[in-house]
Amino acid sequence: MKDLKHVWFIALKDLKIFTRDRASVFFFVVFPFLFIILFNFLLSGVGSEDERLEMHVLTREPAGGLSYQIIGTIETRDESQLGPGQPKIVWDRDYDAARQAVDDGDLAGFLAFPVDFTAALTSGKPTELEIFADAANVNVRAALNGLAGAISSQIGADRIIINASIALLVESGALAPDTESVNRAVQQMMTDIITAGASGAPETYITFRTEKVGDVEAVNPANFVIPGYLVMFVFFAAAVGSESIVRERKNNTLERLLATSVSRESILGGIFTGSIIKGLAQIIIFWGVGILAYNVDLGLSPSAVIILSFLMVIMSAAFSVMLATIARTQRAAASLAVITSLTLAPLGGCWWPSFLYPDWLQNIAKVTPHAWATTGFNKLMLFGADFSAAVPEMLALIVFTIIFGGIAIWRFRTSAT
Repeated sequence: MKDLKHVWFIALKDLKIFTRDRASVFFFVVFPFLFIILFNFLLSGVGSEDERLEMHVLTREPAGGLSYQIIGTIETRDESQLGPGQPKIVWDRDYDAARQAVDDGDLAGFLAFPVDFTAALTSGKPTELEIFADAANVNVRAALNGLAGAISSQIGADRIIINASIALLVESGALAPDTESVNRAVQQMMTDIITAGASGAPETYITFRTEKVGDVEAVNPANFVIPGYLVMFVFFAAAVGSESIVRERKNNTLERLLATSVSRESILGGIFTGSIIKGLAQIIIFWGVGILAYNVDLGLSPSAVIILSFLMVIMSAAFSVMLATIARTQRAAASLAVITSLTLAPLGGCWWPSFLYPDWLQNIAKVTPHAWATTGFNKLMLFGADFSAAVPEMLALIVFTIIFGGIAIWRFRTSAT
């Protein structure tokens, strides 16, 4: 019981020192919200537009082939005539330029008619439509596959009708049975069918029925801005707090506490508890302002968000004490705090979502507690995950806490020598 009192009194002492330092209070409580206000303003309206899907089509045939008439039929000439959700179809003319654009990432993909398209159709030989698309752009790739399937199905149905018509004409003697005459007749009938569809306007090779339910809402940027800066500034505040621990060790404050029968464990526990209380105050302010002022959505499991925040505070407090045991001077502690905080924050996804990183950088980021914390918040608040989805991130923060805390206990000393 006596040791617990000592822990509490040491924690209160640290809190009083902190609250009397107005610069520290401003920097660790008010200053983060200047960033939040700025980035919330810059990112407002993100995702508010329901962007129309754009599909690019081209042909490798010489001019005059059936593919020219097919593309002319489905090409979007007046975007204002498109219905809700209906894609815009663009006719590209240069195959090599289109392929290079996909390779460069300037174009998501395109559908191309082969060189022998008309010859294959008229002779009854099989032919293939080519889809060249960025593998990562699932939406465009699926749309192009759907368009190719619709064209193939329509042509297949038309070909059945044409074959039957040709057979009747040959049987009646109205058409010569030689191959050249039949192929010429097939091409003419196919041309007439396509031209009729183009002049009729409502007939196209791919149609859509869209049912609109509500309006597209803009993404609330606070849902990823506030968690990111919470992780960054809670860690930063705790790390910078290591400087005061080094100062008390240097001016023999910790030694004097030992002389008054306060145990080493009580001193360590008091410092650790004080850092936790400051971190808890930060997250209460962060989430309070986030919910009330920015309408932050805590997702399906608010309890998981709270637990993840609490684990982030404990881990940061353990890191603070560990940093104080490594640094020998106040200047070294301050420098290490700034360097580690400003290095781990962007790498760990505090400045921008880490799921936007390439895979190799995401793997490197996993060596930081920031990456695990921000990933957990993103799962819960952006992707609608439940409590169980964030358990790996919680366990990772516990592991970091054990590592930092173990080093802190092992190296903690009260004297400057």
